Amino acid sequence: MRFPTARLLIFAKAPRAGRAKTRLIPALGEAGAAALHERLVTHTLATATEAALCPLQLWCAPDTTHPFFEQCKNSAPVTLHQQQGDNLGERMAYAMQHNLQQGFNSVIIGTDCPALCAADLEEAFTHLAHGSDIVIAPAYDGGYVLIGLSRYSPAPFSDIHWGTDEVLQTTRERIANCQWSLTELNTFQDIDRPEDLPEAERLIGPINKLKQA
Repeated sequence: MRFPTARLLIFAKAPRAGRAKTRLIPALGEAGAAALHERLVTHTLATATEAALCPLQLWCAPDTTHPFFEQCKNSAPVTLHQQQGDNLGERMAYAMQHNLQQGFNSVIIGTDCPALCAADLEEAFTHLAHGSDIVIAPAYDGGYVLIGLSRYSPAPFSDIHWGTDEVLQTTRERIANCQWSLTELNTFQDIDRPEDLPEAERLIGPINKLKQA
C-alpha cells in the first residue's frame, strides 16, 4: 500500500428496491434500479481493491445489516461502518471526523461514478500527502464525485443544498472561507438519471436485462 496511514471511505446505500437509484426508476423500474446500484457498488469496490492504495471502509446506509454488505465484506478487503447523520453532509462530516481525528488523510467517494479509476484515487491521495487541505473531483451536474481532506472542519459539509447543481460552488465558497488550499481533479459524470445510462453501459457493460430485474 502506498498510503497505509490514509483511508478510502466508500459511501453506499443498501440495494433495496424503491430506495436505491430512485431517479432511475422511470427507466429501469424499482428492482432494476436497485440491481444497477448493486453493480455500481461492486464495480467501485473492485476498482478500490485493485488500486490497493490504503485500507478501505464501506460506509453503509441505513445500517450494515443488509446481506449485500456482508457479501461486500466477504469479497473485498473492507470494514463496514454505519453512516451517522440526518443528511449527506452530516454523514460525510461524521465519517471524515472519525478518521481524521486518528491522523488518517481521508477520501470519500460514492458508487455513482464508475469512470473513477485507480489513477484518479492515487492522484487525490498524493495531493493530500503533499500538503493540499482538500481535494475535489467535480461532477458535470454541479456536484462532486470525490472529496478528500487532510484536516477536519464541518464547514465543507454544512448548509449545502444536496442533490442540486449548487453543491460544488457552495462547497468552494465554504473552503475559501476556511482559507484552505484546494486541489480540483478532472470532472466526471455521475450515473444518476436515465440520460446517464449510456455512460453506465460503456463502463460496466449492458444493462438491458436490469429492466426486467
